[in-house]
Amino acid sequence: MRNLKIPSQRHPEKAHRSDNAQPKKPAWIRVRAPGGKGYADTHRIMREHGLVTVCEEAGCPNVGECWNQGHATMMIMGEVCTRACSFCNIATGKPPEDLDVFEPGRVADAVKKLGLNHVVITSVDRDDVKDGGAEHFARTIRAVRRQSPQTTIEVLTPDFLKCTPDALETVVRAKPDVFNHNLETVPGLYPEVRAGARYFHSLRLLQRVKELDPSMFTKSGIMVGLGENRLAVLQVMDDMRAADVDFLTIGQYLQPTPKHHAVERFVTPEEFASYEKAAYGKGFLMVSATPLTRSSYHAGDDFARLRAARQKKLSQI
Repeated sequence: MRNLKIPSQRHPEKAHRSDNAQPKKPAWIRVRAPGGKGYADTHRIMREHGLVTVCEEAGCPNVGECWNQGHATMMIMGEVCTRACSFCNIATGKPPEDLDVFEPGRVADAVKKLGLNHVVITSVDRDDVKDGGAEHFARTIRAVRRQSPQTTIEVLTPDFLKCTPDALETVVRAKPDVFNHNLETVPGLYPEVRAGARYFHSLRLLQRVKELDPSMFTKSGIMVGLGENRLAVLQVMDDMRAADVDFLTIGQYLQPTPKHHAVERFVTPEEFASYEKAAYGKGFLMVSATPLTRSSYHAGDDFARLRAARQKKLSQI
């Protein structure tokens, strides 16, 4: 990996709002309330199979659009996370139960019933489990492959920071089509936004995936509007490319509740377009940078474009 530079000061890119007032939500960030037959059908299938979705737990603004199309991001390993990131709306604490050995099968059943061409499987952090749930991810991948062999699989994993050394290898051996792990924010904001994680550990995780399987697509994303500046975002892009990350997502941070990290500002669509242009210039195969971009938003369509971009690049060599 090339040298990865971090600013020498603790928060050089941070410029907090001088008051407690939140900026007014602009028109470009507003979405319709969820509803419709497709939404209801997806909701019913999730409940029938006893499954949790990050769409609901994290309060995703795109849940109405995605569920109407029968798309849902499966969240495995329960509803309680052992971390307490200040941006995240998922419940935190000590998980009340062990991993559910029947969950991989229920996920696979739901994927088949929904007829998904592409599925995103994510999870809470489970620092209480020896391997962080890596084998549970692997079993879920294998279960989906058995029931829906035509479905491409994207995993959005925790960082496996406090786990056995072979945790990452366990997931990679199960052969997901896309390995996603989000850096979430710029390194200087980690102490207050993602306190339980380590920026360079997450970066190394993504690089290690490529070392284990160079053919696997890697993906990562960050939120903006937390107090970062442009130079810090561009440095994260460079760090990701040094780790050979293929796909970058950038979206607007939205404060789930008043107890969570404040929105410092709403980044304009023009700024997102500028970030997209810069990212493509740095060599990413695929970039999604809009106010409403989330890790799994339009993931299936984006995967098709990602695969096409690689094929085009290889044909030019």
